[in-house]
Amino acid sequence: MKNYYTKYALLLISGLILNATTWANEDRLFMLVSHCTVCHGPNGSSLGPATPTIAGMNPLTFIKAMEEFRDDERPSTIMKHLAKGYNDEDYKIMADYFAKQQSVPPRQSVDSDKVKRGAKWHKKYCEECHTDESVYTTKSTIIVGQWMPYLRLTLDDFMTGHRDLPLSALKMIRAMLKAEGKESIDDLIHFYASQVE
Repeated sequence: MKNYYTKYALLLISGLILNATTWANEDRLFMLVSHCTVCHGPNGSSLGPATPTIAGMNPLTFIKAMEEFRDDERPSTIMKHLAKGYNDEDYKIMADYFAKQQSVPPRQSVDSDKVKRGAKWHKKYCEECHTDESVYTTKSTIIVGQWMPYLRLTLDDFMTGHRDLPLSALKMIRAMLKAEGKESIDDLIHFYASQVE
């Protein structure tokens, strides 16, 4: 009879420990994610033009970005400080969560003439790397669904060398600027902003 009660007591205790662990993991996820969504919007879909959408982001890209912010290898005003407050496991938890979220692109006012020209420049200079059904992504980077001001600042960082860009992409941007003029950047930005359902 004593053995009978011992088995059920152990079963009850192990269930409580398992539930406590599950609650602790859920609390940790909530804490990590809520820190991100303050700026990056509900579930990672940005509500402000200076902050990128991270919903649907490739987990490896998310982790790499956090490591670059932490190590002062990527320019930022706030993220370089925030990234230092998390560890590698935190990065993975956040990356996995945001990779599973559906991006909700903002509605932005676009110029139809720029959209038409941007479609041409995309096809000619960008489509080879940035194509994945309707979202124009590489395996890591979401372009559609980002705010136009954020895309503009990011492209400027790439062109001025403040952020690294693969040499092949930098060559394509330079070729486009030389052939189509600096307004081609704005055309592309309007085109990507228009590609929302």
